[in-house]
Amino acid sequence: MPTPRKVAMLEEIRRSIEGATVVISADYRGLSVAQMTKLRRALRPADVEFRVVKNTIASMAAEKAGHPDMAQLLDGPSAFIFGRGDPIAPAKALTEHVRDERLNVTIHGGWLDGRVLSAGEVQDLAALPSRDQMIADVVAKMQSPLYNFSGLLQSTIRNFAGLIDARANQLEEAGQAA
Repeated sequence: MPTPRKVAMLEEIRRSIEGATVVISADYRGLSVAQMTKLRRALRPADVEFRVVKNTIASMAAEKAGHPDMAQLLDGPSAFIFGRGDPIAPAKALTEHVRDERLNVTIHGGWLDGRVLSAGEVQDLAALPSRDQMIADVVAKMQSPLYNFSGLLQSTIRNFAGLIDARANQLEEAGQAA
């Protein structure tokens, strides 16, 4: 018979899974409490929740959330990183903090858009530019031809004005010489 505390925890994990755009599973063993607290703080600006979860509760919550394939992410003691919003930000924040602090955290894999990701795919996801950066790049690429065309029109008008000015000077000099 499950205890009320475990039932509440199961429901809480299920809600976290349903509300997440990306879920990353990692091995947290070897981290001190201070390191885990620092990691949680580092992930907070990216709208990320870091939770240590029992595998049985996590697999049952994933099943209830309609994502039974997430059970593949459970490999030994696991911590889940639930990301909301931009799916790249949690992976980027996690990998940067682990690299900067030289933490011994092994990423088991991830879940994104109904698909289980390998640890390598999570690393690739972290290497992508952020959503805002991608949008800025697309807008810049769309504006570039317009700026080039505008520059060509301005240079043509400027060259034409220079040609008329040179011809006017030429006619003035011819009129003064005569």
